[in-house]
Amino acid sequence: MSRPTQRIFVVDDAEGIRSYLTSLLESRGYAVDTAEDGRRALQLLDAGAAPDLVILDVMMPGQDGIETLVQIKEKFPELPVVMLSVVGKASSIVEAMRQGATDYLNKPFSEAELDALIGRVLRPESPGEVPAQVLWEGESLARVRGILDQIADTDVTVLIQGESGVGKEVVARAVHASSARADRPFVKVNCAALPGSLLESELFGYEKGAFTGAHQRKPGKFDQAHRGTLFLDEIGEMSPAAQAKLLHVLQDGTFSRLGGNAEISVDVRLVSATNRPLEELTRSGGFREDLFFRLNVVAVEVPPLRERRDELPGLIDHFLRQYAGRYGRPRPALSPALISLIDRYPFPGNIRELENWIKRIVVLGSEDAILRELVQGESGTARRTRNFLDLLDEVEETAGEVPLKEVGRRASQEAERETIERVLYHTGWNRKQAAGLLGVSYKTLLQKIRECELEPSP
Repeated sequence: MSRPTQRIFVVDDAEGIRSYLTSLLESRGYAVDTAEDGRRALQLLDAGAAPDLVILDVMMPGQDGIETLVQIKEKFPELPVVMLSVVGKASSIVEAMRQGATDYLNKPFSEAELDALIGRVLRPESPGEVPAQVLWEGESLARVRGILDQIADTDVTVLIQGESGVGKEVVARAVHASSARADRPFVKVNCAALPGSLLESELFGYEKGAFTGAHQRKPGKFDQAHRGTLFLDEIGEMSPAAQAKLLHVLQDGTFSRLGGNAEISVDVRLVSATNRPLEELTRSGGFREDLFFRLNVVAVEVPPLRERRDELPGLIDHFLRQYAGRYGRPRPALSPALISLIDRYPFPGNIRELENWIKRIVVLGSEDAILRELVQGESGTARRTRNFLDLLDEVEETAGEVPLKEVGRRASQEAERETIERVLYHTGWNRKQAAGLLGVSYKTLLQKIRECELEPSP
């Protein structure tokens, strides 16, 4: 089966660059969209443009590339963004990587450099092919390995659950690779990256004229995954309408494209993943119960990295080799102090967090920034422990005169402070992004920061 056409979105204020990249990328078989500035790019993305990759210029008048990157990542966190920079703007690239850029390319660049970069982003080796081997070596994943061995010769649906960044996609690809469909397509869809109507058109495709802008028929991901495996990531974010249509496909093996009436038959093995407690979501009415039972024929729970510390040495070694090779940098040796801190760190961001750390160390050629962040994080933990122990001492010294309600209030306040501080820390003190993650208004967050007397780390 031929590879589906992938779409690249070029955002650059220089018409010459846009024209050059359009011509070059189309000659490679990609579909290309362009925008002359960040605001126009965001408008097109909000309107439904669904690229596989964004190539974004750092230096643009008005809203620059970094600000545009931040807004793209807030709305479309899984969309890969490659930054175009100029030699000598290392600080901009470091900031871009910190804000979630996938990679970067310095101007002027050669065709070979561009081809290699796009290949890394859009056509990577089986994601984490080596990390997958590392994962399977750990004793903590013995149960997961056992389940995969048991279902290798079946076509049952599989529901993979676990926190963000634990390696759910690696497990999904292992399910596919161990099945009789291994030589057929593995197609991934991130259900959280698209709103309901766009997700439906992405999954099932549409007919010409189905809506404004539908100039020709577009096959959906179910078409592309025929006789292969369709991986639906973050399925807990799927809209009720899309859930109903997905249930129909699972029951009957048929669907119709948007704007069409013809029933299309497909043979697809479905694997889904979520970082949300799907069973609880079902009980509360946020997810269809009948669909949950269809998806949950075999359940795989991937434990967080903090419970799989035996994998840390292998993962660190892999990421050091991977990024040293990718960026043509010497492979750094981590200091005993950093390794000791990593061994104690709880990894709220799991493997993805560890990977980003190693990437930063390789790109910057120094572990100082990571070391400083971890030391400051430990200092904060020590302070919180001390505050709680002080509260217990006060209760004991006053023979219980501190009311239980007051104990609860102060403990709750400290928990709230810790939560806000942790989210701010992981967003690099991007208050707007932190407010979104915490589910509060920007104004409320600023007030809480003042109340908790929080300050950015120096």
